[in-house]
Amino acid sequence: MKKVVVLCIGMLLWLNGPALAAGTAAASWISLFDGKTLNGWKANENPATFSVANGAIVVNGLRSHLFYVGAVNHHNFKNFEWKADVMTTPGSNSGMYFHTAFQETGWPAKGYEVQVNNTHADPRKTGGLNAIQDVLQAPVKDNEWFTQHIIVQGKRIIVKVNGKTLVDYTEPENAERPKDLAGRLLSSGTFALQGHDPKSKVYFKNIMVKVLPDK
Repeated sequence: MKKVVVLCIGMLLWLNGPALAAGTAAASWISLFDGKTLNGWKANENPATFSVANGAIVVNGLRSHLFYVGAVNHHNFKNFEWKADVMTTPGSNSGMYFHTAFQETGWPAKGYEVQVNNTHADPRKTGGLNAIQDVLQAPVKDNEWFTQHIIVQGKRIIVKVNGKTLVDYTEPENAERPKDLAGRLLSSGTFALQGHDPKSKVYFKNIMVKVLPDK
């Protein structure tokens, strides 16, 4: 009898294996950008700064921020992995915000910013946790695609560029911030891409998120 039960269970697993595998894959990395439109995204003060060309979001224009407002996780993320392929052009500055919230104007007051800047005059370079744990030497070059990967789990933030860890930061309990950085604290929220200034042109594609369980 036991052999029959074991055989039946084995047969069910074998038959449903592909479906289970597909379900696991579908629940892992989820695309936030369809490569064709800005559906699921909302820009604030200067929406013309953002456009789509050749499968990428093109960021070029007056200061603006593009917030994810789509259906995935009700655009509210606490523990997650996020990654995107990025290409900067000479002298460009941009950033990726997380745990942020839509606001009509100005630099996002809530959440952390991960820097995107290889040759802009700002000394804070790509991969740094802006003004909290900075990277001062650009890890990649302009006009070349690179992958920026952010992992947030509990109080820990890891930032990788092309698979290399550049930031491994644990937010202290009761962290204190200066007034201009009061919102740089872990909580939950959405993501945003930064349009820094008219001389900056940056590209983003293959924008993905993986929602992680709370620990």
